[in-house]
Amino acid sequence: MMFALAAFFAGLSLVLTGGVAGVFFAFSVAVMRGLDAIPPAAAITAMRGINRKILNPVFLSAFVGAQIASAATGALLLALGSTPAATAFFGAAAVYLLGAFVPTVAVNVPMNEALDKLPENTGDAGAQWAAYSPRWTRWNTARTVSCTISLLLIGLGLLLWG
Repeated sequence: MMFALAAFFAGLSLVLTGGVAGVFFAFSVAVMRGLDAIPPAAAITAMRGINRKILNPVFLSAFVGAQIASAATGALLLALGSTPAATAFFGAAAVYLLGAFVPTVAVNVPMNEALDKLPENTGDAGAQWAAYSPRWTRWNTARTVSCTISLLLIGLGLLLWG
């Protein structure tokens, strides 16, 4: 039973972490570049809409669940005596927590909230977007790299367990 539970959580951590990494990757390489290519006022309006709609049960479950599933897999593998594989999954959870979750809560979300509070039609949209987009994208790219490293650690854990 514990083996099946470990396999379930291992697969879940792989899928959830890969999904979140993909979302962050798409933002850094396509979405933000697309928004940078349109008038700043339109980019701000679009980003506000995106920020509101990404707060949905599917994304939030994946975003929070990825690190929980990795840590749960690590605990189950440790109980099964697969210490090297457990260590890789614990590492995946830690990298995700420090490199994706913390920056989201400490940087990207506060930036999104500040963008949402900007007054409409101030005539200063160009400066506002110029202050927001590069910094937000840098932090998002860091989240992408962290999720990818976490995903690689999950792969390593699976390899070590196998």
